[in-house]
Amino acid sequence: AALGNLGTPSLHLSAVFLLTGISGQEDIHLWISITLCLMYVISIVGNSVILFIIKTDPSLHEPMYIFLSMLAVTDLGLSIVTIPTILGIYLFNSREISLDACFAQLFFIHSLSFIESSVLLSMAFDRFIAICNPLRYTSILTPPRIAKMGLVLVLRGVALAFPLPFLLKRFRYCQANVLSHSYCLHQEVMKMACSDFTVNSIYGLFIIVSTVGLDSLLILLSYVMILKTVLSITSHMECLRALSTCISHVCAVLVFYMPVISLSVIHRFGKSFSPLPQILLGYVYLLVPPLMNPIVYSMKSKQLRARIIKVFVK
Repeated sequence: AALGNLGTPSLHLSAVFLLTGISGQEDIHLWISITLCLMYVISIVGNSVILFIIKTDPSLHEPMYIFLSMLAVTDLGLSIVTIPTILGIYLFNSREISLDACFAQLFFIHSLSFIESSVLLSMAFDRFIAICNPLRYTSILTPPRIAKMGLVLVLRGVALAFPLPFLLKRFRYCQANVLSHSYCLHQEVMKMACSDFTVNSIYGLFIIVSTVGLDSLLILLSYVMILKTVLSITSHMECLRALSTCISHVCAVLVFYMPVISLSVIHRFGKSFSPLPQILLGYVYLLVPPLMNPIVYSMKSKQLRARIIKVFVK
């Protein structure tokens, strides 16, 4: 009513956004916070241990483990960026977040997600070369080339996410300022604006298609080529051994891409959906990959598992 009397709404009328936990479950927030704290501890410790082992053990300075260390750094970043707001809600009922803090958080979440997608694509390329062209593996994936690939994928993620805060800053925010997640995402914040956000919507769709869409398609193509090569191997044991080197990466791909794609589809087309699946998918998208990746890789890689056991036994 006040807005109707004032006419044109003022810029940034809502000075803050309100984040949301799991609605209707306020009586078990303490237990949810304990679960989340445990997940964060496992994620941070697990990825830190992976990085420490790879850095200190020269025998692990191979392309596959270098890419794994990149994945661990990205997962650590995603965990650190989301800890303040998610645990703030469940531990202290702190729901408010300023516009600038929200824009900064969504920039880091999206850029790190794009970087993780690129790292998973690089790891698929690593498996493709190792299986389809093993004799040239070390000559193709040299340390300088891997460093350049790492730099390119970081620049790609940052460059694509960089315009998002500036595209959001130009809006007037006069809608209900309650977000449906415990953190900020571009596709949700833009809907809080009372201005036309068509440009944001188009750009958001473009970056999702050019990162998650393109990367997942290239990963699928690489595995088609890998399967074609593996099935041509006459030895059954050699065939299984080659496929076993891809299991960890396939798990990481499924854990990352399934929630990301599902969440993007729900945000754009799922207006009739119940908010609970969207909230739960949001947690899976940000919390499960950093939690599962170190566990899966340490279980599937005998070399890495042996080094981890050796460190803890010492």
